[in-house]
Amino acid sequence: MEEIQIITPEELQEKLKVGEKLELVDVREDEEVAYGMIPGAKHIRMGDIPANLDYFDKDKEYIFICRSSHRSENVCYYLQEQGYKVRNMIGGMMNWTGETEYTE
Repeated sequence: MEEIQIITPEELQEKLKVGEKLELVDVREDEEVAYGMIPGAKHIRMGDIPANLDYFDKDKEYIFICRSSHRSENVCYYLQEQGYKVRNMIGGMMNWTGETEYTE
């Protein structure tokens, strides 16, 4: 099994600050994202990833986010096996100090 590429919350914040176009996917549950998501992130619950494979493009890299980075790591392994380019935000939202937006 190939190792999963990671990104730190600080690195991600820096990329967003300079306006880099990133594909962010938050895999937490609905009640968790209610407390805030990274602006621009798409919310697809971990359990819904297999049903949403058509959302992903094998030419793009996706950064996956969850609360502590364990669920997002599992999603990364799954999608990497399917041939997608993935990166896991290490430490998850527990370590995120940047801006968040709230969904209704």
